[in-house]
Amino acid sequence: MSFQLTGKLKKIDPIVQVSEKFSKREFVITDESSQYPQDILFQSVQDKCSILDACNVGDVVQVSFNLRGREWTSPTNEVKYFNTLDAWKIEGGQTQTQASAPASQANTTTAPAAAPVAQPQNTMVSSTDDDDLPF
Repeated sequence: MSFQLTGKLKKIDPIVQVSEKFSKREFVITDESSQYPQDILFQSVQDKCSILDACNVGDVVQVSFNLRGREWTSPTNEVKYFNTLDAWKIEGGQTQTQASAPASQANTTTAPAAAPVAQPQNTMVSSTDDDDLPF
């Protein structure tokens, strides 16, 4: 099952060689889509570790990831469960100021759909006029 999350890169860790055949890289995305921002830990493994090479802390990115879960039994036979967000693609890589600049420029360069209706000068508009519907 694949998921996506858009947020700002808060932290990028170096690649860690866990074993001879396994490497991973962890990173944190701040999700500000709700009232309380959430710092979400992701990991990329093996050949996907390099997907972060073009990114910098502060970039706004969209992460495509899979949700992984596993069971682990401790030496005292206590069973625990762990979840991992396994990132496999990152798009974006713009800082927050760069990402918001094109949107604001687009709003100033696009022409309005209809010309505004001119109000007669020296005419006061009351708040009840706004409540009247033309139909």
